[in-house]
Amino acid sequence: MRARPWGWNPTGRRRWGILALWLGHAGWLLLGHGGSGRWQNALDLLSRPSQAISLKWQAWRHQRSLNLRNYETAVAEVQQLRARTEQLQMAAIAEAQSRGEAEGAMRLLELKKLVPLETRGARVVANLRHAPYGGLVLDQGEDAGLVPDQGVIVPEGVVGRIWSVSAQQASVLPLDAYNASTAVMLARSRATGVLQGVGPGKAEIRYIDRQEVVQVGEPVYTSGLDRVFPRGLLVGYVTAVRVRELELGLEVALAARFDRLHLVLLLPPKPPMQVQPPAGGRP
Repeated sequence: MRARPWGWNPTGRRRWGILALWLGHAGWLLLGHGGSGRWQNALDLLSRPSQAISLKWQAWRHQRSLNLRNYETAVAEVQQLRARTEQLQMAAIAEAQSRGEAEGAMRLLELKKLVPLETRGARVVANLRHAPYGGLVLDQGEDAGLVPDQGVIVPEGVVGRIWSVSAQQASVLPLDAYNASTAVMLARSRATGVLQGVGPGKAEIRYIDRQEVVQVGEPVYTSGLDRVFPRGLLVGYVTAVRVRELELGLEVALAARFDRLHLVLLLPPKPPMQVQPPAGGRP
């Protein structure tokens, strides 16, 4: 077998060595043997890719640092804006509550002018109507001279009566409570009956003769017969009429908005039966 002249054998290795010497000599002649400028140029040429990569790396790190600082600044600004927004919202809520209370106080003063009785205002501090046998809690009690069975009203209509009194608070039994009853009369026929609570915002009238003609939407007023409320205070409006065996079943939507009560007006104990109604004219 004949050896290959450029293979990895003694003859081929000699030839490869001579070729490497010739190439090195040629490179030395081309780059110059008298100085180092061309070598430096060659090294510069070879180092340009690494320099370009290094510059791009530094530029990327610098931009990343700027982006990080901008992000942290943006996060801090967002947190400040959120805190400021929360402060403004709280201020708006407080202002709305104050405005609502001021408007309620003004309307309560107007109602007090319309009721020719010695009345006094009170604040609702708790609304427990949805709890079993719950009601409203007022911020006044025996220290303010309150007694049970005082009537409680608002500009929209009748709320209920004081149920129990402690030293500094009083509980109100609203008209829609299941154990509440109030003497009422119909606006058209003046027929009298007893209003009994059946649930939130609703009640029904008992003991109305089935021969009475009652219309849906007819106003219902206090009759004054229970000596808790004077005659003529708005209670609500008839929403349904059902004929039963011995009487009419009248469903009533109460006029007072029980879930939005903040200020109420307290009537004196056992007021006179006849007074000027606060709204809607005399029934």
